[in-house]
Amino acid sequence: MSFGKKSADVEWLAGVPFFEGFTDQERARVLDLSEPVTLPAGAVIVDQGDTGTHCFLIVEGTASVYVRGEYVTGSGPGAMVGEMALIDHRPRTATVVADTEMTLLRFGTRDFRRLLEEMPKASERVMTSLRARLERADGPA
Repeated sequence: MSFGKKSADVEWLAGVPFFEGFTDQERARVLDLSEPVTLPAGAVIVDQGDTGTHCFLIVEGTASVYVRGEYVTGSGPGAMVGEMALIDHRPRTATVVADTEMTLLRFGTRDFRRLLEEMPKASERVMTSLRARLERADGPA
């Protein structure tokens, strides 16, 4: 899929769970703040221990998440990966590897912050995802 700022791309993003309830203008702004990336199966999206300068929103495809080489979970369309390093300014806590060919939106640190500041829905979805991830990591209470 090649991306642009065309209305077809804005509409296509409407089918991605992350963007449910977003207006066309909000999805267009997301496209303005991000860069589309296509990766082949087997590509390392983020590598545990690296400094985080980008995060990614999965638009198409699936990926596996590993911590210290152990499989933790899978991620698919609508999931954001790599955002934790941008939020807490620490090295990446996991490695994420593409299981299939993937289409992603890549956000640099500044544009990711803009996304969260300008769009309460995006901020809420990212925080909900992080909370769920932390609860899984902590295990049952």
